[in-house]
Amino acid sequence: MRSAELFAGCGGLALGMSRAGFCPELMAEWDSDAVATVLHNKQRKIEHVRAWPMVQQDVRAIDWAPFANGLVNLSGGPPCQPFGIGGKKAGDADARDMWPEAIRGVREARPESFLFENVRNLAGPKFAPYLSWIIENLRRPDEQRRPRESREAHLTRLQCSTKAPSYQVVCQVVNAADYGAPQIRNRVIIIGVQAAFSVVLSPMRPTHSRDSLLWEQWVTGRYWRRHGMKPPKNGLEKRDFAAVAKLEKLGNAPAELPWVTLRDAISGLGDPNGRRNHVFRDGARIYSGHTGSPLDMPAKALKAGDHGVPGGENMIRFPDGSVRYLTAREAARLVGLPDDYDFPRSWTESMRQMGNAVPTQLAEAAGRHLRAVLEKGWSGRASTMAAE
Repeated sequence: MRSAELFAGCGGLALGMSRAGFCPELMAEWDSDAVATVLHNKQRKIEHVRAWPMVQQDVRAIDWAPFANGLVNLSGGPPCQPFGIGGKKAGDADARDMWPEAIRGVREARPESFLFENVRNLAGPKFAPYLSWIIENLRRPDEQRRPRESREAHLTRLQCSTKAPSYQVVCQVVNAADYGAPQIRNRVIIIGVQAAFSVVLSPMRPTHSRDSLLWEQWVTGRYWRRHGMKPPKNGLEKRDFAAVAKLEKLGNAPAELPWVTLRDAISGLGDPNGRRNHVFRDGARIYSGHTGSPLDMPAKALKAGDHGVPGGENMIRFPDGSVRYLTAREAARLVGLPDDYDFPRSWTESMRQMGNAVPTQLAEAAGRHLRAVLEKGWSGRASTMAAE
């Protein structure tokens, strides 16, 4: 399925979409280090990556004319720094805000569908009006903002428009752990399909759950047996006692798969051994609020670290209380990148790239959800044409 990707980074979203069956004919990224990482792995002929047309490019310079009405999907994660909790939170006043370019891509390329992601904070109270403006623009990309028209006035005009929207759009806040990623990473996902499709676009449904993990850990004990260990004493967090009691009372395993834990993710790698980005880095310390990620839950969300890593998100906290930094190889597993996907830059730069990456597990789940909607729409369209 022909696709294009903006703000490609080190490839997390692109790899998930590729695994879901989308084939990019354009991949644009401005950051030279992220581009170097992808091209390094393209040269190494990593599955899917070897076919990516990755280029270093300013998305504002893209000419969409060659792709008009020919793409099945347009995807991307516009820079999150204007909206993230750790930044200046300047929103659309930040020069790095590229949502208008994502919208331009939809308007000019006319893809059958699109999939964009961003930080959860975009859905918070501060940026709620801007998120509404983004969604309404994506629904009606042709009704552009007029010269000297304020964003607020444009939003009102879009909301009051009597023209039929060009796209159905669903926006939801998701936790990557609910889709098989071994990290707690809350994101905004915006999915759209052309309104001409005779399908109803619905939100994604979680495939994994905390309750299912608690069931395997503290009801059946299957989790500990899988790792060849006994349940640790005092290993259950206080907030989970009631949940476990409820599960025991119900007596049935939850329908979802269990959350994937940090221990699950790094199993088999062993201690840092200096090979393929699995290199020990000294200096990890615990202090107030800087506690690292526990082994037997999904990790805290990886952080890019441009403003520090205040919660110790890039550290492992072992049951004995000791900590160490994640190696780049371990972090790659949290992102869902394969073990042969190399990071040729420093640990700091590699962690920055992975801290900015969409977990591949979430991207693949979103891509498969979207693909199912598209296939249903194509099937309905074919049936209508046959009847005519």
